[in-house]
Amino acid sequence: MASTASNTSKVEKTVSLIWGCELSEQNKTFEFKVSDEGKTEHQLALRTICLGDKVKDEFHIVEIVPPEQEGSDAKPVPIATLKPSILPMATMVGIELAPPVTFRLKCGSGPVFISGQHVALEDDYSWAEEEVEEEVEEEEDEDPESPPKAVKRPAASKKAGQAKKKKMDEESSEEDSPVKKGKGAGRGRKPAAKK
Repeated sequence: MASTASNTSKVEKTVSLIWGCELSEQNKTFEFKVSDEGKTEHQLALRTICLGDKVKDEFHIVEIVPPEQEGSDAKPVPIATLKPSILPMATMVGIELAPPVTFRLKCGSGPVFISGQHVALEDDYSWAEEEVEEEVEEEEDEDPESPPKAVKRPAASKKAGQAKKKKMDEESSEEDSPVKKGKGAGRGRKPAAKK
């Protein structure tokens, strides 16, 4: 039985979804949380924060509220300050957050739209399944009680290859020689009779 080294490196499959939420006077906070507690790693990459079309001309401040932990004096972090007449939209670059994340509209009546990309990194074990299948096939090949399997051989033999080469040579020599077609081709004119 041939031994195979197992691949212990972690392979991940990326699943990416568009994500968005709306903050307004009625809904000042929104929490991005994931119910999946498995081996999947989640991230939220923010892309834009923009004001709605019917927003009042006032400042709108969006902040991230840190999770409540005992002994932690973490304060909310403002990530955008928008005003329709000055800056109606902000593009976010490099802000990637791990859930749970709480967004809060600290100031303004909204609506404010936050959009991003929800990325899930799932462990991909398909390589492990392929290794198991290969090991099973190897074990079947080494079974002494199983009948030997027929080995496929190429159909072409040396003689067939030589015959094919000879045929190609004949075709090329025919193409090189001048071909005579039609009546009297190649005879030329008869000399005139002497008087």
